[in-house]
Amino acid sequence: MRRRLGSVRARATLNATLVVAVALVAAGTAVLLALRANLIDQADAKAANVARKVALDLAFDVPYAELDLPDAEETPVQVLDPQGRVVAGDDDVESMSPAPAPAPAGSGRADSTAPATGDDDDDADDGDRNRGRDRHRDDDDDDDDDDDPPAVGEISEEAPITPGAVTVDGHTADYRIAAVDVTTSQKVTLTVYAGASLSAEEGAVGTVQTAMLIGLPLLLVTVGCATYVVTRRALRPVEGIRVEMAAITASEDLSRRVPEPDTHDEIARLARTTNETLAALETSVERQRRFVADASHELRSPIASLRTQLEVGAAHPELLDVEGAVEDTVRLQRLAADLLLLARLDAGERPPQDARFDLAKLVREEADGRARVHLDGVGSVEVTGSRGQLVRVLGNLLDNAERHARDRIDVALRTEGTWVVLRVADDGSGVPVEERERIFERFVRLDESRSRDDGGAGLGLAIARDIAVRHGGTLRAGEAPQGGALFELRVPTAP
Repeated sequence: MRRRLGSVRARATLNATLVVAVALVAAGTAVLLALRANLIDQADAKAANVARKVALDLAFDVPYAELDLPDAEETPVQVLDPQGRVVAGDDDVESMSPAPAPAPAGSGRADSTAPATGDDDDDADDGDRNRGRDRHRDDDDDDDDDDDPPAVGEISEEAPITPGAVTVDGHTADYRIAAVDVTTSQKVTLTVYAGASLSAEEGAVGTVQTAMLIGLPLLLVTVGCATYVVTRRALRPVEGIRVEMAAITASEDLSRRVPEPDTHDEIARLARTTNETLAALETSVERQRRFVADASHELRSPIASLRTQLEVGAAHPELLDVEGAVEDTVRLQRLAADLLLLARLDAGERPPQDARFDLAKLVREEADGRARVHLDGVGSVEVTGSRGQLVRVLGNLLDNAERHARDRIDVALRTEGTWVVLRVADDGSGVPVEERERIFERFVRLDESRSRDDGGAGLGLAIARDIAVRHGGTLRAGEAPQGGALFELRVPTAP
């Protein structure tokens, strides 16, 4: 069970079902409340209309026995005199008990058919048994005017509605009871009570509630099944990506790619990103393989030469070329240092950001002793990073320029905004346009510099560019004013 809930399909189905359940419960509750309120409003209007109709008949002096009263079970009616006695109504109506209201209706008459439910002060009146019911109160009139009965032959404008219990033929049920005052031609103020049954409201609400209780589980099951099917279909490409990635991992074949769905959604973008990652990984691994192969090849030559010289020296000491052996050892040492530095750079080693030093001073120190180097505008400018690595960049650039320059090497140091720009130009043959990016690849030597004695192992410019990038800068090759090669190093100035 825990494993199934751990899948995206299961979680999406569960979450969608929960969201729909909450929404349906909220909507159902709102519907029930709105339906109940609407039905109660209809019952209130029915009770008020019946109470006004009977009150109008009394206002026109219709005898009690001739009053047109509706069915007692649906709309019971009682007429009370000022003393609270029932003077008219259906004989089937045994009692009408409106709930207590905040303010008395009419002139506070007693009712012999209903128990007093008012405040304690009302219970202590001179034996009056007040029927609690609502009374319209106009905010613009005085309190004394609110309790005044209607004029002769008129009925009260408002018909206050209160919930209450009505007993008809021994059966008690909930009703909405309206109260209307009327003053007859004999100047007697009567109160007409008319009730409207809430059975229709209770039946309708019960029916809707039952339908919701039955339909809600069915709807939730439908939503859950539909969500599970749709999610499974939507995630099918993801499963294809996973299967292909597992196959790539097992076969170690980085040339394979995951399938890309013919869509424009997140899954398609995931597949494209995965393929881009695989392509970058394949390039990196291939680059690493070439690096190992080239490093092995470059190391094999000085080691073989050194071994040969030592073997000859062991057999014929007089033939030992000590200077050649020393040169091969130095070349081997430099190559090992270059390989170690490249390995550290490939591992993501970052220069320190808190080390500040004067780059112009490094340039002067590195150019000192090089006869053909001419400095221009080398003032004081501070940068941050690794002093030793930047010294390596300067040395590699000057060594490269000395190998190709005929007579002169110009070194210029300037500041451009937040950048420090170092330019190293020579008057040699230059670098062809199509080779200006290739020379920064590892173990690359152009045709005229393929001699290891003259051109080195082809790692100097690659190391220089990697160091420049690690310092947040760039290193580019171009054409010098004298026609030779121009190398431009840009690094940020110290903050």
